[in-house]
Amino acid sequence: MKPMTRGILGMVGALLAAGCASVPDTRFYTLSVPSKPSEVTDASQRSPAPIYIEVMPVNVPERLARPQLVVRSRGSGDETQLFILEQDRWSSHFNKELRDAFTTGIAEQTGAVNDVRGVHKPDQPVYRIAIELNEFDAIVGDRVQARFGWAITRSNDGRGAVCYAVISEAASGGIGGVVKGVQRAVSNVVAEVSKNLVELESGRAATCVPQRKIDDVY
Repeated sequence: MKPMTRGILGMVGALLAAGCASVPDTRFYTLSVPSKPSEVTDASQRSPAPIYIEVMPVNVPERLARPQLVVRSRGSGDETQLFILEQDRWSSHFNKELRDAFTTGIAEQTGAVNDVRGVHKPDQPVYRIAIELNEFDAIVGDRVQARFGWAITRSNDGRGAVCYAVISEAASGGIGGVVKGVQRAVSNVVAEVSKNLVELESGRAATCVPQRKIDDVY
């Protein structure tokens, strides 16, 4: 290779390296975090027989059905302006991330079986759980506010529950604070759905307060 050619290739390589170095790293976040022992439903409250659940795909507003975090900036002066963060992403689309977190969390808290294929018998009821994120607002350095609704239906007799919760969680400390705020909001819903599920399995009516507000005051 001629010296001039080697020099040109070296310059191109240096420019490419500089260009790559200037691109910020992409950070990925997940909502599926292990439950703490205190968060798991007491074993005495669980059903002695297996509970089978099927968590349906979670409905979210269209603007949120993407892997990028969607936030607002505190004090931006324009409450209608949203920021889609290309370098801060969920590990999958937000709606799929929510479904995974709900499925894992409810199974951990109730001891339920969430994969009914191959283990479920026809005479055993399945609880189908439909969860919807109706409203969502993540303000960096401030709060995460969300309204979740859920419906639980027992397959063999139609018994069930329909509830919702308006949740507000602190989101201080930048994007990491937003992620933790969303995680806490999801954990609150997991606890509520799990409680309803255990109540229905034991033959009791689900104790659901439609206008309940869960607020983490700081």
